[in-house]
Amino acid sequence: MRTTIGYTIESIGYVIGAQGVVGFASQTFFGTEWGWLHKVADLPSTAYLGIVAVGLVLVVAGTRTRKAPVPRNVA
Repeated sequence: MRTTIGYTIESIGYVIGAQGVVGFASQTFFGTEWGWLHKVADLPSTAYLGIVAVGLVLVVAGTRTRKAPVPRNVA
């Protein structure tokens, strides 16, 4: 179960982080809106950096959960 949860959290982190990078880059360098987050909320460029940080935290948490040893029942 931990393996599945770890991969899921990690995958969600990659998607969130990628949306943050795309949103920041599009607003900062091109003056346009890319990705799907701008359809949900109107965010400034710096908020997208916070979204990248949230994505990184989820990736790290998912990796740690995935690599955690599974306790074994010893009778």
